[in-house]
Amino acid sequence: MRNPHSGAPFGETEREVAAYLADLSVPALLLSCVHMAEPSARSELLRGKLRPAGAMLNEFQGFMPEEDQEAARALALQLVLDWQRRGFPEPEPVDAAMLQEMMNFAVGGAVGPEYVPMMAEELELDGLDQRATGLLPGASGLPAIVIGCGMSGLLAAIRLKEAGFPIVVIEKNEGPGGTWWENTYPGARVDVANHFYCYSFEPADHWTEYFARQPELRAYFEQVMHKHGIDEHVRFGREALEATWDEEANRWRVRLDDGSEVEGAVLVSAVGQLNRPNVPDVPGHFDGPAFHTSRWRHDVDLAGKDVVMVGAGATGFQAAPAIADTVGSLTVIQRTAQWMFPNPGYHDAVGPGVGWAIRHLPFYGRWFRFLIFWGGCDAGIAAAEVDPAWEAQERSVSEVNEIVRTMFTDWIVGQLEGRDDLVAKVVPDYPPTGKRTLQDNGSWLGALKRDNVELVRAGVARLEADGVVDTDGVHHRADVLIWATGFRPNDFLMPMRVTGRDGVDLHEFWGRRPRAHLGVTVPGFPNLFLLYGPGTNLASGGSIIFASECEVRMMMGCLQILAEASGRSIEVRPEVVDEYDARLREEMGRKVWASPHIRHNYYRNDAGEVVSLNPFRLVDYWGWTKDVSPAEYVVGT
Repeated sequence: MRNPHSGAPFGETEREVAAYLADLSVPALLLSCVHMAEPSARSELLRGKLRPAGAMLNEFQGFMPEEDQEAARALALQLVLDWQRRGFPEPEPVDAAMLQEMMNFAVGGAVGPEYVPMMAEELELDGLDQRATGLLPGASGLPAIVIGCGMSGLLAAIRLKEAGFPIVVIEKNEGPGGTWWENTYPGARVDVANHFYCYSFEPADHWTEYFARQPELRAYFEQVMHKHGIDEHVRFGREALEATWDEEANRWRVRLDDGSEVEGAVLVSAVGQLNRPNVPDVPGHFDGPAFHTSRWRHDVDLAGKDVVMVGAGATGFQAAPAIADTVGSLTVIQRTAQWMFPNPGYHDAVGPGVGWAIRHLPFYGRWFRFLIFWGGCDAGIAAAEVDPAWEAQERSVSEVNEIVRTMFTDWIVGQLEGRDDLVAKVVPDYPPTGKRTLQDNGSWLGALKRDNVELVRAGVARLEADGVVDTDGVHHRADVLIWATGFRPNDFLMPMRVTGRDGVDLHEFWGRRPRAHLGVTVPGFPNLFLLYGPGTNLASGGSIIFASECEVRMMMGCLQILAEASGRSIEVRPEVVDEYDARLREEMGRKVWASPHIRHNYYRNDAGEVVSLNPFRLVDYWGWTKDVSPAEYVVGT
C-alpha cells in the first residue's frame, strides 16, 4: 500500500505546475524534491547553494533571497516534471543520517539530537501514525466517558475508539469544536498556522487562509468527527455537573444537567480552560445590549452605533479592527497594553498551489508542517527565561528579552509615525512575552488610528444607563457594550464537582493550587485523566493541539497498562505528583510569566501563582508523556 504522504499522480501541464509552485514554501518544496529525486542525486540537492538561511516563527521561505527562491522553483519544476515522466514512483525511504541532514537543511542550522525523534514522529515519513495504539486487549471491558467534544475531547474519543474502548461523549454545546464552536465574534481566527494547528493524523489540504477564521476551524472539527464516526457517540446539549467514583464498583458515575446519569470505568475531562466567560462584577446598570465576545449577539446591528469595548487582549485585538469600519464610534477601554509579534501574513490567503502540493508532491505537507512547528518549537523559551543578574527587571528579564523588547517596540512604533499620543498608550511597560503575545499584521494599530476609534488606558469604575465610567472618572457614551474580558482559565473543571476515592472532593484536594502529574493524572482519583489540565497551557510556542496529543498519548499509555494487566483501576502515586509539581514550581519561578512586574495577568490564580502554564520545553514534555512508567502508578485488580 502506497504511503499516504508520498504524492498522488497528477495530469497538470508544465505551465499549470509552474503556477502552483509559485504558491509554495521553497524550503518545503526543495525537501519534497529530495524525496522525488533519484537516491544518487539527493545529497547534491541538500548540499547545493540553493538553501534556507534560517528558520523563524511564521517565516515560510527560510529567509532565502527572491532570486534564490526563483531559481529553486525553476529547479523544482524540472524535478517534478521528471518525476511525472517516470510515472510517479513511490520515493525510497531516507535513512537516519539523511533525515538529520534534511532537518538541518530545512532550518538553516542544526537540529539538536534530542529533537530529532520528536520531529521524525511529527513528519511521519513512513506513513504510520506512531501515536495510535491500535486495538488493546481488554479495552472492550473498560467503557470510557469523555466530557467535552472540543479539540482535546474529540481527540481523546478518536484514540479511545481506535483502541476498542466503548465511549460516550458529553458535550454542552450543540456541536463539536469547543472554543471554535462558541466564539463567533467578528475577526475570530487562530494564531497558530493551520497546517500545524490540526491533528497530526488528520492534516488538511483545504485551508483557505494560513491562519483560518472560526467558520473554517469549526468545519474542520466537524469533518474529523464525522470521518471517525464519533458523532454517533456524542450527547450534544448536555452538561456534566458531577462525577463520583464508586469504589465498590470501580466505576465513575456522572450526573448530567437533565438529571440522567452515565456510568463508565474511565473518565476523561476535556472541558478546556478558555470557555467560561469572565465578566467583571462592575456596579451600576447599562440599559443597552451588553454581551461577552464569546456570546456574540449577531442580532445586534452595530452599524452607526456608539460601541464601548472593555478589554483588548487576544479577543478584542481581533474584534475591534473587524467592527471599526461598521460602527459609528468605538471606544476601547484597556487596562494594559499588549506586546505584538510581527506577522505581516496573518490574514494572507492560501494559494491553490498549496493544497495541490500537499495532495500531489511527496511529503510536501509534512515538511511544511515541520517548518511551522520548528519556528515555534521552544524558540520562545529563551526569551522567557529570567536572568537574576539582569538589573532592569521591570522592563525586561534578560539580555535576550531586551532584544525581543526592542524588536517588538520597533514594530509598534514603526506603524505610528506622527501619533506620539498612541505610542504612549500602546507600548507596554512590562517585560515582553510576560503575557500572551499577539500576532499582528498592522490591523490593530490601523484600527486605532481611525478617526472613529479611541483607545482609553483605564479600567471600568461603574456602568450607567447610557454608557461606562472609567477609573479616571470619564464617562463614555454607548449604544452597545461589549465585554472582551477573556475567560476564567484557573477555574479548572468548572462547573463540575469531582469526588474521588474516600469521598475526597477534587477542588478541596487542590485548594488554591491545582496540580496533576504532567497535567493529566491526580492521586486519589483512579481512572481520571485531565486534558488541558493544570500546567499544560502554552505561552512560548508550539500548538495546543500538539500538547493535547502528548496528553492523550500519556492517557492511552496508562490505559494500556491497565488493560494488559486486566486491572480495574490505575492511579498515579502521590509522591510522583509531588515531585513533578515541585519541579514545575521551580521551573516556573525562572520564567517571565511569574515576574512580579506583570500586572493583570490571567495566567495567575487568586493566590498570585501561575498554575495553568507549562514552563518546560516541548521536547521534554513530549518525551515524558511518550512512555508511561508503570512504576509511577498503582494498578488495582
